[in-house]
Amino acid sequence: MKKYRITYMMCTAVVVGTGLGAAPPAARHAFHVVMPGQSIQKAVDASKPGDTVLVAPGTFHESIKVTTPGLTLRGMGRATVIQPSRKKAANSCAEGGNGICVLGTKDRDVKGVTIASLTVTGFARTGVFAMATDGLTVRNVTTARNGVWGIAQERSVRSLIQDNSALNNGDAGVFLANTINEEAGATDTGGTLIDHNRLEGNRIGLTVRRLRNLTVARNRATANCVAVFVVGDENKPKAGALTVRDNLLVRNNKSCPKTTRLDALQGSGIVLTGAEDTLVTRNVVRDNVGNSPLSGGIVLFKSFVGVTSDRNRITDNVAEGNSPADLINTDHGTGNTFEHNSCRASQPAGMC
Repeated sequence: MKKYRITYMMCTAVVVGTGLGAAPPAARHAFHVVMPGQSIQKAVDASKPGDTVLVAPGTFHESIKVTTPGLTLRGMGRATVIQPSRKKAANSCAEGGNGICVLGTKDRDVKGVTIASLTVTGFARTGVFAMATDGLTVRNVTTARNGVWGIAQERSVRSLIQDNSALNNGDAGVFLANTINEEAGATDTGGTLIDHNRLEGNRIGLTVRRLRNLTVARNRATANCVAVFVVGDENKPKAGALTVRDNLLVRNNKSCPKTTRLDALQGSGIVLTGAEDTLVTRNVVRDNVGNSPLSGGIVLFKSFVGVTSDRNRITDNVAEGNSPADLINTDHGTGNTFEHNSCRASQPAGMC
């Protein structure tokens, strides 16, 4: 039987007081090192809260299911590659066509998990999938050529999705939703941050569906059909109360055919539909060109189910070279404003 090399790190909390009192017992966290030919899942299963599973460079053919709070699953960069197993699915994560799953339960979120510094590629559904998490971090992960999503989560709060590359995935590079298969009003993410990710060659770079209270910042998106898509519907509360800022969204001109849920997509920078109280600011949106009903630089689009978008602010953006226009408003909601944007053409005219 192959053994894992385990080292221990003593984490001691120091109490600073007025003189009396004892320090609490030291916490003992293990490092589980997984080499090529070994099982990442076995190391994860052997871990306790607060442990780190460190995966060496190499290709690992398996899916990994994480349910332990505080666990860190870390590779050694892009050279640590996770691909589908050649054998029968060993767990529910693999059965679902996913590479890495971080899963809480209906009654309890799994807290403080980190997935970092590895590549997840070639899975039928999702590279990294999370459900019922609190404080999840996904950082420096490359998700490429997965069938549906690169990184996806539902029913999760206070996430940090940062410095990842989502490339050539079948649907969204990054997908966030309240629930995927159920109808429900938008949920408060508690301040989830999607920051500084590279989104390239996907159908949609980033989808935010039926969520509130999050920030999309400093991401770079190119060669997708749509760069950023904020989606609401008729459920209450409405999607919105979020910020899209400081993103670079250039030449998202890939052509994607119509599906049962959406019309054909091409040439869209930022699309808002069925959303309220959203701030879109300081983004650079250039050269997004297409013939889809959603094409254009920054588009406030009429809801697919007839729900208006209200009180959204589009301000201080640079939107140039987009077609059919840099700024487009086809919604009939109230309180939407377009101010101080650098642009050349708008529909209707007069918003530049």
